[in-house]
Amino acid sequence: MAHAVEPAHHEEETTTGINHRKLLMWVFLGSDCMFFGALIATYMVYRGQSLNGPYPIDIINVPVTTISTFVLLCSSFAMVQALAATNRNDQKGIRIWLLATAFMGAIFIGFQIFEFNSFKNEGLTLGVNLFGASFFTLTGFHGAHVTLGVIWLLGMYVMALKGRVGPATALDVEILGLYWHFVDIVWIIIFTLLYLIGGFDVGPAPPSGG
Repeated sequence: MAHAVEPAHHEEETTTGINHRKLLMWVFLGSDCMFFGALIATYMVYRGQSLNGPYPIDIINVPVTTISTFVLLCSSFAMVQALAATNRNDQKGIRIWLLATAFMGAIFIGFQIFEFNSFKNEGLTLGVNLFGASFFTLTGFHGAHVTLGVIWLLGMYVMALKGRVGPATALDVEILGLYWHFVDIVWIIIFTLLYLIGGFDVGPAPPSGG
């Protein structure tokens, strides 16, 4: 008797030879690249122009954020393993790696919440200066993307518990993986520009007396 999931092997492809759902995900990620590109460009334009503190050098904690970044990068490895387990129909592996990816994503969000609270306690809010406005907008939107990814992963994990994830549905896991890797790559860029480079910015130099 044929299994009901077999038709999933015959997904329609576009004229490019790429499955239409995967192509739609690539289009979405392309538009998201422009969205984050605009936010990052805005941050860089206003970098170092805050007229009042706190400034990045006053509050940015690179070591702590490095830990959360490492956790997020490890989650990408777990996502790769989840797809590999799906392709070989390793049901236990599918569940373990999907849950591990979601767990590490949740840890990253926990670090971000901790950081936001620390910044608030030190006087940095969305409206206090240009740095606060651009920083919270950029990292907040990225955190929202990670949260969406964690919810998506947990939904896929529930499907795996029901035995509904396997080689016939590998495309679903692959599309999820594309989204998750994109979120990780965006964070690497944000971490480099906001923390490693911008984390030592101070306010604008006072005008020289004449």
